[in-house]
Amino acid sequence: MSDPRGACAMLGAVETRSVSPVFVGRAGELTALTEALSRATAGEPQALLVAGEAGVGKTRLVEEFLDAACDAGAVVALGGCVELGADGLPFAPFSAALRALRRRLPEELTAAADGHEGELARLLPELGEPGGPDAGDEDATARLFELTVRLLERLAADRTLVLVLEDLHWADTSTRHLLTYLLRTLRRGRLVVVATYRADDIHRRHPLRPLLAELDRMRTIRRIELSRFTRTEVHRQLTGILAAEPAPGLVDDIFDRSDGNAFFVEELVASHSCGVGPHSLSDSLRDLLLVRVEALPEDAQRVARIVAEGGSTVEHGLLAAVAGLAEDDLIEALRAAVGANLLLAVPDGDGYRFRHSLVREAVSDDLLPGERSRLNRRYAEALEADPGLVRPEERATRLATYWYHAHDPAKALPAVLEASVATRKRHAYAEQLRLLERAMELWDEAPAEVRAGLRPLDYAESYPPCGCDPETTPLRQLDLLAEAAVAARFCGDRERALKIGRTALRLLDGEDEHDPLRAAWFWTEQACLQSNLGRGDGWTEISRAQELVKGLPPSAVHAVVLAGAAGWGMLRNPGPDALAAAERAVEYARLVKAEATELNARLTLGTIMVAAGDRESGLAEMHAVRERTTALGQFHEAARAHVNLTSALESLGRSTEAVELADAGLELARTRGLVESAGWIRGNKAESLHSLGRWDEARTEAELLLSSITSTKPRGSAHLRLAQIAVARGETATALRHLDEARAVYGTRDPVPQYTLPLAGTAVAAAAAEGRLADVRARLAEAAEAGFPPGTHRYGWPLVLAAVTAEADSRGLPAAEEGRAEALAVLRRCVRALAAPAPVWAAHATQVTEELARAEGRETSARWAEVVEAWTPLDRPHPLARARHRLADVLLAEGGRREEAADLLRQAHAAAVALGARPLREDAELLAARARIPLADAPAAGAPEPDPEADVFGLTPREQDVLGLVAAGRTNRQIAEELFISPKTASVHVSNILAKLGVSGRGEAAALAHRLRLLDTPR
Repeated sequence: MSDPRGACAMLGAVETRSVSPVFVGRAGELTALTEALSRATAGEPQALLVAGEAGVGKTRLVEEFLDAACDAGAVVALGGCVELGADGLPFAPFSAALRALRRRLPEELTAAADGHEGELARLLPELGEPGGPDAGDEDATARLFELTVRLLERLAADRTLVLVLEDLHWADTSTRHLLTYLLRTLRRGRLVVVATYRADDIHRRHPLRPLLAELDRMRTIRRIELSRFTRTEVHRQLTGILAAEPAPGLVDDIFDRSDGNAFFVEELVASHSCGVGPHSLSDSLRDLLLVRVEALPEDAQRVARIVAEGGSTVEHGLLAAVAGLAEDDLIEALRAAVGANLLLAVPDGDGYRFRHSLVREAVSDDLLPGERSRLNRRYAEALEADPGLVRPEERATRLATYWYHAHDPAKALPAVLEASVATRKRHAYAEQLRLLERAMELWDEAPAEVRAGLRPLDYAESYPPCGCDPETTPLRQLDLLAEAAVAARFCGDRERALKIGRTALRLLDGEDEHDPLRAAWFWTEQACLQSNLGRGDGWTEISRAQELVKGLPPSAVHAVVLAGAAGWGMLRNPGPDALAAAERAVEYARLVKAEATELNARLTLGTIMVAAGDRESGLAEMHAVRERTTALGQFHEAARAHVNLTSALESLGRSTEAVELADAGLELARTRGLVESAGWIRGNKAESLHSLGRWDEARTEAELLLSSITSTKPRGSAHLRLAQIAVARGETATALRHLDEARAVYGTRDPVPQYTLPLAGTAVAAAAAEGRLADVRARLAEAAEAGFPPGTHRYGWPLVLAAVTAEADSRGLPAAEEGRAEALAVLRRCVRALAAPAPVWAAHATQVTEELARAEGRETSARWAEVVEAWTPLDRPHPLARARHRLADVLLAEGGRREEAADLLRQAHAAAVALGARPLREDAELLAARARIPLADAPAAGAPEPDPEADVFGLTPREQDVLGLVAAGRTNRQIAEELFISPKTASVHVSNILAKLGVSGRGEAAALAHRLRLLDTPR
């Protein structure tokens, strides 16, 4: 045989007919595309979706746009989603587009991929053998996506790049996920992304529908909807096709029959040229589309049927092998099909496709069932005989699909399993899951001897071979379920993973042979999934797994179970049991030489050690794991080490170190594409920045976290951080909104202290800001009842401080007296339960003690001076400023140290202004005004002396009287009776007071009046 590329190239020049040489209509749509090109050229990335029914003209519009882009000097890369039977090839449009870029920009693409060729080879095999980090972690897909986006950004840094992805309605799950990631994270580069899809195919359950809904929420993406042609536009189209003015009757007939669909217009013209009048056609769309096929010679019709069943595109060599025609006969048949504008040679000159997929679908639907099975078998046999007929990355998936549609389970089952491994190696876990589910469907249909000859191709993570020799031990259905469960988890379908695990456990319960290791592995998987889905804490499942491995010899599964138990305890109760489980997990992992599990368990062990008080040893263990995992290239675990280390450092008050290490972790995550890990690290960094008083930076990190694609828990921490900043800045409504978002993220079925305690503390602070003392006490009581496990002092102390400050501020309020003794007793129990293992927590303890004294009227300047002294060296500007303000207030109350008080007040005010802490700033300003202390270093020359009787809120004497009664808990009617005014007048006074104080309710007004001593005689 001659070179097939030569044949395709020759046929590519065959003249076609019935396509209009004139581009009709679409002026507005083309303008939108070209304007996007201009904006991208200016450095603003653009994304557009082009939607329309089949045949309406999406491809023609894109072709016109690409011509304009090329004329403007842009580099164009086109990739189409491939339909193969009912299947899609993973990442097909991106692979095709990258391949086009490599042909056009070979040196530039090589430079842009430098250092990541192995990972990117999963999309573009021409870069070499797939390599990089192993596929055994949930960050693998996100890492590939991040590297792909970065590759495109680098290529588009100094040139305009147009990336077109066609036929998204056929896109595989991995392609949809990659496109979503690209559109959500693309921030720079001269890049235009255009994606097309059939709008009429997107039914309610179509997998593209959720993606479109998500993209609609992104304001950076524009959707272009193509409507059908008007009669005038159909007239112009016919004029172009016929190269002459069409008869008015023909225009009317074709417009009525086509309903303005551009492709149907062309087919009707073609049928007319074949001698078939418009009125002699049936109303069947399929009949219309088959007219052009039935007018071809028999060999050309046969070739068309073969191509229709082969997929979106069929390579010349594969077509020749399946058709079985002599080379000259095949070329003549192809020439006829291309000349009739039925088939097209693909741009790279290596195969053929139908000019429009509607015709391919019509031809395929016209095949008899037996004919379809026979063609798929011939495709499979040809591909088995010569695997080089298709691209290597497509071979396994296409072979599996052909055998499956040939209805031959004996051949299909092994092929499907091989394809599942190939897709896993490309990080296409959704497609791996689909193939594994297909294998389970074929399992009972395949002959027993075929199943007996199958061998495990892979083991899911630590799924146990149970000492069996993979060379001689047959594959079991449980092995398939294990692989499917992990694939479902990796592709984000945790619900499906949970169902698969339940199926496996039912099988294990029903088997005659007891298999505790396999059962323990599945129970451990179920524990993680239950927690991730918010269905529970997973302890029941972990306990079942521990019971199953108890007394068994050490194994990799045993180590994983123990590591899971230790990890559960690390988050929920890092006490002696969790410590013992972590130590045993390390021991068992070492015995079976499972270093990855050992390092995971050592990291958990170090974290628990820090929480238990063995701080330096725990940190040393965690640093050792970080260094070892980095050296081994286990970057997912190395990133987890950064997550745990930054959290541990923050728990010790070493926030500056935590920020520095977080930056190193974010760089690791960026270079390795560890998107999920980056979310956890960024959340920890935001927490430490907040502690250091770098609130604007903390807010920026939290907002970045919310805009990124990451798992739910880090998003919850971002909302929590924004709520904490909002409370401190007096933006209570904003704080409450973020608190609600955080609660929704964390759920209620798995109360992890590192989530529940800071939620409670922030809720207490927000309630105190609004004067809702009852809510403050309720949240405190709930937290005290749940307890403070070891290591949770970092969350407990801020909660207790917020609650005791609210009690102290409300001292003297009649409405606060009921329940005060019980609340103070609860506070004292909390203080006794909380450790203070670092200076920052000792400072919290000192301040809480003095706030308790203030709540009971026992505060002294000497003890407040101790609080200030405790905070001064700790790089915590906000609590230090609050302590200085409190000390200044007490000094002024005691009298005799006015200058010292003035200096403290100025320092507190300056810190509040720098932080943007409005409540603290206002408190300082009000205290300064009442004490006649200028907050500037010296009063301005000639400035009037403050009036000692003036009220800083502008309250009239009558309003001050009313405020006193409000603070005493009087109703409007009681106020009216006491002041000899009408209830309506009392109501007006109360409304004016609330407005002047800037509060929303009577309780908040009373609390503010007591806190700022507005009812005291001015000093």
